[in-house]
Amino acid sequence: MSDSDRLLNFVSSVSGEDFLKVEENLGDGFVRLRISEAERRQAKHDIRSFEDIVVELLRNSRDARAQRIFVASSRDGDTRSFTIVDDGVGIPESLQDRVFEPRVTSKLETMVMDKWGVHGRGMALYSVRTNVVSARITCSAEHKGTALTITSDTELLSERSDQSTWPAVERDDEGTLKVTRGPHNIIRRVLEFAVEHPQIRVYLGTPAEVLSTLHSCAREELDTSEMLFCDDSSVLPVWQRAAVSSDAAELVQVADEIGLSISERTAHRILADELCSLETVLVQARPDEDEPGPSGPEPDIYRDRRGLRIHHTDMDAFKHELEQAFDTIAERYYVHLKGEPKITVRKEGLQVRFDIEKEE
Repeated sequence: MSDSDRLLNFVSSVSGEDFLKVEENLGDGFVRLRISEAERRQAKHDIRSFEDIVVELLRNSRDARAQRIFVASSRDGDTRSFTIVDDGVGIPESLQDRVFEPRVTSKLETMVMDKWGVHGRGMALYSVRTNVVSARITCSAEHKGTALTITSDTELLSERSDQSTWPAVERDDEGTLKVTRGPHNIIRRVLEFAVEHPQIRVYLGTPAEVLSTLHSCAREELDTSEMLFCDDSSVLPVWQRAAVSSDAAELVQVADEIGLSISERTAHRILADELCSLETVLVQARPDEDEPGPSGPEPDIYRDRRGLRIHHTDMDAFKHELEQAFDTIAERYYVHLKGEPKITVRKEGLQVRFDIEKEE
């Protein structure tokens, strides 16, 4: 313990906690609060419900220039667990606890004014941690995104009673998406953010659903060589790390590091593609409408939107050809195919996965 900490403890024991809150006694019951106490009270005031925390964390990911945000939320009794994973600029290890201190911000020259107010004062994460049981950066690095996990006591910080109903998302007379009817729950806060920022892909589900989505999205982005020969997942962005897990035990470990704890049985299901990955929240809210995004070419109204169906005999023949093609890689890189190739038929194409094991 430092000398200053010993002094503060001594003063507190003699004069009481109230002394440490006051910078100056102005008389007649008026005082000037210390900066630390004023900040603490402001932080308490900033957050009125768990839904407010959701907004603050989404704005943080946006300001970190994230293009993908994955939100996992679950409740067990009075405990709300919440993890947000993004592909933003990330936080250096040396600052991963300090970002929760008051007035710590990466936005020295700018503040953001949006529909929820001012953002960029360096108070958001401090306000969040002040109002919950625990808040920590579970996984992050510069240019590799961030995973942040919150645990909250619903008896101490309230939330809406209905957390399962999806609000309605409709277009107004000008064709702009708006969140309309429905409860003001966590889903609504995420949807409102997604409507405000359609260029960001936002996903919302249980920890297992989000992990399955991370696994699926990353496998679509990574090259085969990156997945086959990645011995250390920490070299990858946080959101891609689940994709290089070689077995269920490793996937459980990676999930724990991210803040998305799952059972080994669930890990097996994810690796076997038995858990469907999530659509973005805008697609879930409006399943009959194409996902909004940045402006681009006019949509092809003649495109065939029917799902591809492949006869099982053709699928077996295709798997056989894939196994033969894989032999070239197997010989050159001393790996073996573990089981047959797994083929997933998607709306826009085929996804093929080879489970392998290395020669000892």
